[in-house]
Amino acid sequence: MASDNSPPVIVFDGVCVLCSRWVDFILRHDHAGLFRLAAMQGAQGRSLLIAHGLSPDDPSSFLLVQDGHGFSNTDAIARVLKQLGGRWRYASAAVRAVPPGLRDPAYRWMARHRYRLFGRRSQCRLPEPDQAWRFIE
Repeated sequence: MASDNSPPVIVFDGVCVLCSRWVDFILRHDHAGLFRLAAMQGAQGRSLLIAHGLSPDDPSSFLLVQDGHGFSNTDAIARVLKQLGGRWRYASAAVRAVPPGLRDPAYRWMARHRYRLFGRRSQCRLPEPDQAWRFIE
């Protein structure tokens, strides 16, 4: 597939407390502004999930779309961490050191139980005005 010039997009669950913390982490550590963020509750996030074979109503993973390819589960997490650079490259290597057959089922279990384990917001996370450019929709 040809390279896509659009920035990488992370599709996340906008009402999940854990997912919102992940978004906060990205905003805090993505100093270059590499990633854009789309809530799965929005039209753009929903269409990206469908296009990459994930349920837009209750995905078992978040989605990273980069260069026209979709990445999910711990592979997506490792890719994001590596691109953040610095010490996060070591965290990426640590994630990848665990075989996918072990790490992905554990991740999917946590994703399925995310509301029970971490909580759910009554509405989607709203960006701060100075961060709004990072969000799609």
